[in-house]
Amino acid sequence: MKLFIEVVVGSFLSLQGRVRVSNLTAWVALSSAALLSISFSQAQSAPPGEVLPLYDIAAAPSSERIMSDIETLVNFGTRHTASDAESDSRGIGAARRWIFDEFERISDSCNGCLEVIYVGETVSGERRVPDAVEIVSVLAIQRGALDPDRMVLMSGDIDSRVSDVMNSTSDSPGANDNASGVAGVLEAARVLSQYRFDGSIVYAALAGEEQGLIGGRIVAAHALEEGWQIKAVLNNDMISNISGIDGVINNTVARVFSEGTRAVETEEEARARRFTGGEVDSPSRNLARYINIMADDYMTNLTVEMVYRLDRFGRGGHHRPFNAVGIPGVRIMETHEHYDRQHQDLRVENGRVFGDTLDGVNAGYAAKLTGLNAITMAGIAGAPPFPADVKAAGAVRASATLSWEHGGTELARKNLAGYRVWWRKTTAPQWTHSRFVGNVTEWEFTNLVIDNYFFGVSSVAADGSETPVVFPGPAGAF
Repeated sequence: MKLFIEVVVGSFLSLQGRVRVSNLTAWVALSSAALLSISFSQAQSAPPGEVLPLYDIAAAPSSERIMSDIETLVNFGTRHTASDAESDSRGIGAARRWIFDEFERISDSCNGCLEVIYVGETVSGERRVPDAVEIVSVLAIQRGALDPDRMVLMSGDIDSRVSDVMNSTSDSPGANDNASGVAGVLEAARVLSQYRFDGSIVYAALAGEEQGLIGGRIVAAHALEEGWQIKAVLNNDMISNISGIDGVINNTVARVFSEGTRAVETEEEARARRFTGGEVDSPSRNLARYINIMADDYMTNLTVEMVYRLDRFGRGGHHRPFNAVGIPGVRIMETHEHYDRQHQDLRVENGRVFGDTLDGVNAGYAAKLTGLNAITMAGIAGAPPFPADVKAAGAVRASATLSWEHGGTELARKNLAGYRVWWRKTTAPQWTHSRFVGNVTEWEFTNLVIDNYFFGVSSVAADGSETPVVFPGPAGAF
């Protein structure tokens, strides 16, 4: 009898996908006849169980360590891109060397699990960099066991600025913008370096953001040259402010910005998208949906507000250079910004305080957003290779068919348990239905007319780790 119950429940889960506790009563209402009709073969398609301790990872980031790191970065006085690069106590050079050394200390605690490198070049002749300046980012790479070239990257920005973007000498604490992002990256490295994953994780402190997103551009080019397959960039820019210029105080919501269509889409691909869909299903957008799911499933007192826009209105962030070369990226940040604390000279005017100082930092909130990054990276790095060459078919017939190829090498797929197919109404903002279908490369959605739905597929590991959903065609390809 116990085996029969396990078969029934496992089969129902395979049909319904991820089921909330509130939905568990649904299977109780099934008739006896329906229960008996569930086949043993269906039971074999039950999804694998969760093994990776994502709840623990979500709660692991320390607000005390994050605050200490923010204070250290603030104490360098200014981290302007063109500030002093030789001093041991002030300027961009001291800041990046401290970050490098901190990554090395983290690596020492995990028996050398991090490869710490500088990635940079000398830049000149640009609008905000007229004279030659070395723009150097600091990266720490935690190599995966099975698929080391497949990566997920978390970034924060080293540099800071005051009102005049060319002012490289005045004090520019940059506590929230963006010492908080770098502190989050360091703390995520401390947490995740205690685990091992099949794919790789890159922790990146990027330079030159305020001067035109230059560090990200350099790192993106380096990644392509090195053959890195970066499947997701999580750009963290301002993750510690909870008090907005609009008067709202909120430490329970994070915004995730994502582009709707791929920046590298060709004219032919755009034409295909017009007829098959995908305007809101770029890999970046489905990465944002994935982050939303992870927050709902594993975070306490934190929800994600997805924003259907590359970045804030008319503004930019360091995920954009990655998007520009076809690497999926999103921006994770606070929900209520305070503009008096961004890009401001330190001053008081008519009792109004300006400047990005430590008193605008909420380290507990930064720890929560760091936890969100950590579980997202753990889930993606622990997952098998993404499905490749995903296609949908089914015009003028009663059923839709989704097909795909195995991604990666046979060794990289060693942890593959199978695939989950997804579908939703075309107007639904999130994926609403899913089913684990096992280790197959095609699935027919019986009596689902393709005109009325969007479809996708994700790869699932033996421990339950899973990729974001891949939408069919070039529009959704990771």
